[in-house]
This record gives sequence, structure tokens and C-alpha cells, in this order.
Amino acid sequence: MQLLNQVFASMSGVVWGAPMLILLFGTHLFLTIRLKFIQRFTFKGIKLSVSKDDGSTGNISQFGALATALAATIGTGNIIGVSTAIALGGPGAVLWCWLTGVFGIATKYGEALLSVKYRVKDKDGKVKGGPMYAIEKGLGWKWLAVIFAIFTVLATFGAGCTVQSHAITNALYTSFGVRPAISGIILTVLAACVILGGVKMIAKVCEKLVPFMAFFYVAGCIIILIINREFLIDAIILIVESAFTAKAAAGGFVGSTLMTACRYGMARGLFSNESGLGTAPIAAASAQTKNPVRQALVSMTGTFWDTVIVCAMTGIVIVSSVLHIPGAFEGAANDALTTIAFAQLPTFGNIILTIALCAFAFTTILGWSFYGESAAEYLFGKKSIVVYRVIFLIVLFIGAVVSLDIIWNFSDLMNGLMAFPNLICLLLLSGVIVKETRHYLWEKNLDERAPETEEVETLFKRKNKGK
Repeated sequence: MQLLNQVFASMSGVVWGAPMLILLFGTHLFLTIRLKFIQRFTFKGIKLSVSKDDGSTGNISQFGALATALAATIGTGNIIGVSTAIALGGPGAVLWCWLTGVFGIATKYGEALLSVKYRVKDKDGKVKGGPMYAIEKGLGWKWLAVIFAIFTVLATFGAGCTVQSHAITNALYTSFGVRPAISGIILTVLAACVILGGVKMIAKVCEKLVPFMAFFYVAGCIIILIINREFLIDAIILIVESAFTAKAAAGGFVGSTLMTACRYGMARGLFSNESGLGTAPIAAASAQTKNPVRQALVSMTGTFWDTVIVCAMTGIVIVSSVLHIPGAFEGAANDALTTIAFAQLPTFGNIILTIALCAFAFTTILGWSFYGESAAEYLFGKKSIVVYRVIFLIVLFIGAVVSLDIIWNFSDLMNGLMAFPNLICLLLLSGVIVKETRHYLWEKNLDERAPETEEVETLFKRKNKGK
């Protein structure tokens, strides 16, 4: 296991090297410029997210699609991910994580637009979409679409499964002494009850849980920021300075380099908001929407809520807490910084964080399970969905007792491998994104209904008949 962990860590280091960071952030900047800073329409997207496009093609409501995507993004990345980013990359990682979110809004918009535009409908009237369909229909590169789908299936067992189950069982054991095996069984049963109900059941649960859990966690962050109010300015200055300079160990933090801060900030930012990863558009493609641009505007708000707001608050909470009570963080594990910061809340701090973490992680499991089964269906057809769900639930339980380091390294590796095909698709089809945006948004045709998706049984057909 240790050797395997070293292999994943080495491969992850290569994947998340300078070329990947340049490609990821470069795509964010490129689409931001080409779309004339689409981020300025964020509040229009928020307004659309709570409206309904009745009579439109789709499996779930626009808010249901957003809630499912948010369920998969607002999770351990916001709590444990930010903690490990700061521990490994220093305070500067917070700014790189935040910037990945700000400019990543344009990327999330673009990939959602393509997924809705190129989605398909099977004989049962079920709408299916995602980067694999956009790559095959938009670029005509089935081989790249298959590669993306394969890495998506594998990634769901890491980022969306074992990372989450380990986080839940570890939090319950640390806070309440519940044995991982027991909490793992309960978690698996609860997840099965929702996952087996399909996307409509997942969306219904996420619509109820996501607003509650986000408000609950943000309220706790605000209270801690009030407690650390004398250190807020110093924390923000340290975050900015550390993001652009090689900073020596200071203020209770380990020393870090510019590349390290950039790498871990962007990697954890992508893990958290998934802009450029290609997963959230799978949920966006299921939405009932009049045209691709409307759902793209709704989808991009997910990155705003997840990273620009929640991740930023977590980062500032941790850094200001380290400056406030540096002794409490000495010798702390990489994933424990947020827990120590929340311990400043007497009696209720640990409870608030544990409840928030468990809720975040559980909904992330639900969202990623849908992504995985969608990719599996693309690769192997409808019959593979049941098989995938069973395997997913088994891996979910195993994740409760697996080493955290190997889980994170595997997740970082799979996320990076997923991002490459998706980012290539975004760049090559950027002209399509601009064209659709010009017609529906810039020329004020946002209420116009797009042509119906074509009726097909499946895009990926096996060469041998009868299979």
C-alpha cells in the first residue's frame, strides 16, 4: 500500500506539473476574455437558478441540476481540501484556490453550455449529456470521449467516494467515538437508498440538504472570523504575499515555494469547484432549460458559491486562526487545520464542523455517483448502471478504513487525467461557446427555446451486433 501511494504521488506530481497548471488556468483566462468576463452575469445566473423552465426538455429542474452539482462540489474539498492545501502549500495556496474559482466561473459556464447543446435523448425520453457527448458530437473524436469517460468512472471511486466516506467515518470517530466499520455500514445503506432511486431521487435530496448545510457551515465560519477579527487583515496580507513569493516558515506555517503554493491551491481548487474537470456539466445536461446559455449561467454560479465564497472563508478562517493561536497548530496533521480552527467555538465548534462535514461529504457521494453511472452508461450501455452502483457502494464502504494520503493522491491523479480531455474540448469548441452566448445572451434572446435534442438510443455503439 505504501509503494502504491508513492506511485500515485509521483504520477500526480507529474500530471499536476507546470503544463497542467498553465493549461487549466490558461483556459480559465482564455474563456474569461473570449466571453467578455461572463462572471459579470453571476447574479443573473443566481436569479435563473430559482426559476423554472416549464415544458422544457430535461430530467430535473434547473435548481435540481445546480443542487446536484453543488452537492458534488461543496464537500470535503471546502474543509479538508483547503486544510491540506494550506498545510502543504502555505497560506498562498488560499489565493490560488480562490483565483481558480473566480476565473473558473467562465470555464464552468463553457462546459455546461456544451453539455446542454450536445446532449441527446434516448428512446425512453431520458436526456443524457456531458463532456463525452460534447467531445464526440462537437469534435468527432470518439476515442477522446471514451478516454474522458474511463477516467470519470475511475475518479468517482476517489474524489467522490473513498475521500468522502473516509472523511465521514473519521469525523464521527474523532468527535463521537463511533467505530469506522459501524458508521461505514450506516453510510453505505443511506447512500444506497438514494443512489438506487436515480437522478431524480438524488436531485430531490440535494435540493433539501445543500442550502441547509451551506448556511450551517458559513454561519460557523462567520463566528470564527469575528473571534479572529484582530488578525483578519494580517491573514489576508499573508495569503496574498505568500501566493507570489517564496515564503520562509513564519507565523506557525511551514515554508513553501511559489510553485508549491500554486500547485496545491489550484489542485484543491479544481477538486472543490470542478471547473474544467468536466463532471458538473453532466448534471447540467439533465436540467429542464429552454436553451444552453440559460443553464450555463445557472451552472456557473456553483463555482461562485463553492470557491469564491465557501473555500475563501475556510482559508481565511484557518490562516487567521493560526496567527491567533499558533501553538494549537503545532504538529497538527495536514487535514486537521479546519478542525482546530473550529475548536475556538466553545462546546459547539466540533459539533458544527462534524455535522457540516458529514452533510457535505454525503451529498458529494450522491452527486459523484450520478456522474460515474452516466459515464459508465456512455461506455457500456444501460445495463452497466446497476453493476456500477453496486461497485460504487462496495468501494464506498472500503474507503472508510483506507489511508487518507493514498486516497488524496489517487484523487488528484484521476482529476488531472479527467481535466485534460475536457479542457482540450473547451478550447477547440470555444467558438461554439461564443456563438451561442452571442445569440442568446448578448443579443438578448435568453427566453428563446433551442431546437429539441435529437432522438437517439445511444451515441456509443458497440461494433459487434447483439452486444
